Amino acid sequence: MVSKNTIEFRVWGKYALFTDPLTRVGGEKCSYHIPTYEALKGIVKSIYWKPTLVWLIDELRVLRRVRTQAKGVKPLEYGGGNTLALYTYLTDIEYQVRAHFEWNEHRPELAGDRVDGKHYAMAQRMLERGGRQDVFLGTRDCQAYVEPCEFGSGAGDLDDDGELGFGLMFHGFDYPDETGCPNLYARFWRPVLRDGRLAFPRPEACTDRKFIRAMTSKAFGLGGNLKAVADESGSAGVPA
Repeated sequence: MVSKNTIEFRVWGKYALFTDPLTRVGGEKCSYHIPTYEALKGIVKSIYWKPTLVWLIDELRVLRRVRTQAKGVKPLEYGGGNTLALYTYLTDIEYQVRAHFEWNEHRPELAGDRVDGKHYAMAQRMLERGGRQDVFLGTRDCQAYVEPCEFGSGAGDLDDDGELGFGLMFHGFDYPDETGCPNLYARFWRPVLRDGRLAFPRPEACTDRKFIRAMTSKAFGLGGNLKAVADESGSAGVPA
């Protein structure tokens, strides 16, 4: 039985580009073979997000065998104009994802918006509509689509493939509004895919980190630049 803070969904698309953010500043880009925690978190936030809560990715299931395709592109140069580059994308993507939300304890000013029944109902409603914002697989040019599903249902191409390790890989970012620390860090881990499934550790369980820069979190206030979930359009009749 799915908890009242958990969503399960299928996401698919033609292309994906999950790149290491520390090495993606221009030049040739090559996708990781599996999505990063941060990329999946971005998908979930495109479905439904408010600063009141923090989404945690629990598990990923890869349904289609990993395939890549190289494409010539003309990215913008920092000095103006375009340049030529070769990007290596994943192609024919399909995943199942399980995620849950927890209250953002580093935003006590939003405690009045912690109404889990309403947030859960809104998340489910937005998922059924295909997301509140556009969904992408890593980058803006990789359009994706989402729909509710039962995690683990159906057959997958990697169901009997055993273990597959990927070495040191980017996990996600530690943002100040989720950690309470006025710095931005990048997290790393060593994922192992087991029969097409990947269980993600919680962010605080990742021990490898790199300092990026100092950063402060954006201020939010109910009734100011943030509307309470109970007052959102279309939320009438949603059970508390």
